[in-house]
Amino acid sequence: MILGERIKKVRKSLDLTQQKFADQIGTTQNNIASYEIGRREPSAAAVNNICKTFNISETWLRTGEGEMFRALSRDQELANFFGDVLRGESDDFRKRFISMLSRLD
Repeated sequence: MILGERIKKVRKSLDLTQQKFADQIGTTQNNIASYEIGRREPSAAAVNNICKTFNISETWLRTGEGEMFRALSRDQELANFFGDVLRGESDDFRKRFISMLSRLD
């Protein structure tokens, strides 16, 4: 599997369109399409952005070796969860949920 195919696999595993994937890493949908079909190689900065944004192992993305996702600590998992909750659609529920959790011992 080439780098572009692995980028596509990441995107599909996250259930993102090329546009949404591109928006999250600060590039264009055309760049993502070009990477995925092998027309262009992503820059080192683009690879770094993909890995950082989606918690992807750079070794896996570049070589296919190891696991796709990096292991997260418990604190990182909680931070990601609460970030997702706060970005969700039902603001009232999420705010009340976070507020309630913050009052726990």
